[in-house]
Amino acid sequence: MSEVLFYHLDRQPLERVLPGLLEKCLERGWRTVVQFGSEDRCEAIDSLLWTYREDGFLPHGTAKDGHADRQPVWLTVGEENPNQAVVRFLADGAELPDPGGYQRIVVLFDGNDNEAVDRAREAWKDVKAAGHESTYWQQSDLGRWERKG
Repeated sequence: MSEVLFYHLDRQPLERVLPGLLEKCLERGWRTVVQFGSEDRCEAIDSLLWTYREDGFLPHGTAKDGHADRQPVWLTVGEENPNQAVVRFLADGAELPDPGGYQRIVVLFDGNDNEAVDRAREAWKDVKAAGHESTYWQQSDLGRWERKG
């Protein structure tokens, strides 16, 4: 069974949270796919990951770059897994795939968007009904992620 983690973003936007989570995956040697709800958002995060730190970048690729098998992080709007990722991130309303093909699925949702919260609640119910382990995470006042459920 896959583990599905729900990250409630209400203190920081995706642009501030995602790079750190991807860095943790890279430190652990996990290949990842990040699926977005729109091509515009995918392109914006692609640009961000090259420049979000002054002292480096986060190695990643998209369909425009090619060579998916060489990319530790793959950004997409589709359901493909061309880099054989074991972790899949879903952002901006991307649909929850069958979790069975991944060790972890991470659902990132904007807690200030009622529609995003409703989608996350429905996904939580679906994941639980399918028997997958699921956890809910929210940022504390100090900026650390705390497990809430």
